[in-house]
Amino acid sequence: MDLFMELLKTFVVGGIICSIGQILLDRTKLTGGRIMVLFLLAGAVLTALGLYEPLVNFAGAGATVPISGFGYALVKGAIEEVGKEGFMGAFSGGIKATSAGITAAIVFGYMAALLSNPKSKS
Repeated sequence: MDLFMELLKTFVVGGIICSIGQILLDRTKLTGGRIMVLFLLAGAVLTALGLYEPLVNFAGAGATVPISGFGYALVKGAIEEVGKEGFMGAFSGGIKATSAGITAAIVFGYMAALLSNPKSKS
């Protein structure tokens, strides 16, 4: 039953985040790219204010998998690295914290491009 509750919390929080994105897409003139940037910045700002960490502790992957979780990881990594390395850690911490995700996105994107048969819009 405990696993079920964890999965339910993850699904609900991730679903709410995605629903907000869909509402923004349907009801505003914002493009998908701008909504992604908005979510990334929201995750970063909420992390800097200390508001995103409790959501991550509550929902786990439901809060870290959406693009707002990438903003969270960038800021959290920068904050941790500043504590270790000082001011220069602000520049390297976010990259260190998100390097595995960035690498996976590049590798899997490349693999998908190799396996797909793209057609141009004529």
